[in-house]
Amino acid sequence: MSKELGVKVRSKLFILKMSQKELAEEIGISNAYLSDIINGRKTGPKAQAHIKHIRKILGI
Repeated sequence: MSKELGVKVRSKLFILKMSQKELAEEIGISNAYLSDIINGRKTGPKAQAHIKHIRKILGI
């Protein structure tokens, strides 16, 4: 995930008053794995599928 998208995710979470942990639970992944995706440490095909889901949930 690009830094720009990471900023968008954090901003949208703030606006929605939603925690990263709540987002991870909604997606069905661990908070640590979500953090890795947001910070660009996980970029494989599985992470890309999760990014699509994150974008859909947050509307970004």
